[in-house]
Amino acid sequence: MGTPDLFEHAYTAAVSEELPPDPVAQERPGRELRLRRAPSAAIALGGCVVTPDRAIDPGYVVIEDGVVRAVEPVAPEAVEVIDTGGVIVPGLIDLHGHPEFNVFAAWEPPQSYVNRYAWRGSELYAKLVRGPQNLLLEKLSPWTQLRYAEIRALVGGVTAIQGAGQQASRYQDEALVRNVDKWIFGGQVGRAMIDLPSGTRGADSLTSILRGISAGTVKAFYLHLAEGKPSNSRSATEFDTLVELGGLTPATVIIHGTALSETQLGDAHDAGAKLVWSPQSNLRLYGETTRAAHAVRLGMPVGLGADWLPSGSSSLLAEMKVARRSLATQTGHDPGARKLVDMVTRDAARIAGLEDMLGTIAAGRPADLAVFERHHDDPWENVATADPSHVQLVLIGGDIAYGHHDLVHRLVGHDAADDFESLLAWGKPMLLDTGYQARPGEAAPPRLSALRTELISAYPQVGPIFA
Repeated sequence: MGTPDLFEHAYTAAVSEELPPDPVAQERPGRELRLRRAPSAAIALGGCVVTPDRAIDPGYVVIEDGVVRAVEPVAPEAVEVIDTGGVIVPGLIDLHGHPEFNVFAAWEPPQSYVNRYAWRGSELYAKLVRGPQNLLLEKLSPWTQLRYAEIRALVGGVTAIQGAGQQASRYQDEALVRNVDKWIFGGQVGRAMIDLPSGTRGADSLTSILRGISAGTVKAFYLHLAEGKPSNSRSATEFDTLVELGGLTPATVIIHGTALSETQLGDAHDAGAKLVWSPQSNLRLYGETTRAAHAVRLGMPVGLGADWLPSGSSSLLAEMKVARRSLATQTGHDPGARKLVDMVTRDAARIAGLEDMLGTIAAGRPADLAVFERHHDDPWENVATADPSHVQLVLIGGDIAYGHHDLVHRLVGHDAADDFESLLAWGKPMLLDTGYQARPGEAAPPRLSALRTELISAYPQVGPIFA
């Protein structure tokens, strides 16, 4: 039946190869195909605006044609001002995951494993995760799983993700949320591999990626590396293998790195490499996590990824809290909310090679924004202590993707708001727009209600989004 191959394809199908040219995409780079709803004229969102250098409170983000036109401390007079009463931050960036698997509820590992190859080969994992995934792959389009997972990310304030599988590259376009290692802003700056090459398997992909890095077209090379206990020789020696293969470069983004020694982290830093950290998944699978505090002390850029629901966090916001505790444990002091927020905004954009477009609210950049309810005087603390129920509004390229009923009505008007899907999210009346299409002329993408029905019909244990 070939069932195991379905799972391996879904798990390992990161886009290691370069996406082929697409004339249609090249004619309209970015998100120029606006099939979401956006305000018909320039508007200013009012609230506490978090910029790289300071928080402007009150502050106003002027948005027009999908772009931030200005960030001002005084309400502008020439545009309509909509006061959110919240904290306005750049859209969050989740730098590591396997989103298609986020339709499942969390898996409870029965033991601590020595490395990822151990749990991937276990009988229990095959029954609880691998088997259900094969079932869904046989019965449903993989787009169903991906779209559901993208909505899960979106309602948590995330506007860009990494790690969507091969199905995300059918078209050289962006999906419901941005994909940092797929087609983005009219090109592809990120490439990814799950495993290091073994013999001839994967060698051509690595060669292609390294060629792109040398040419300057690949700015981020995402690679699972040294994922296991430091005492496990297979995990500990992967770094040396990477170096021998010529894969340690300024574009290299090490995912996990739980087995890396301080010396190896120092070598990675000296080479200009970056780190993406998923502490929740590490702790649940291996009982320990990466020496992230040492990477931070070195000045190595560190981002966060929620990994996947079988072993990771339910949201990037939840992952931030685990990261905060882990850093405090490693250093003996709180790293501070501002550092955590940087890890999922400005630092994440730098790691992704997209620092000129994402991660910062500034004039001339795409209006990728998240607005959080105000629960804390310190705006960074307000975000670091938030959960998805605090999200009030999410914009991607100025398009309204998700927002509170009242805010969306004020932004686009009552008639246009009727096109959104109504939801009760943690007791709040929210509106969701899943209408972004990869290409004109396609059938309208399914709403969340249809995705949920399709998933549950094949696998009733699907993990809920609003829980």
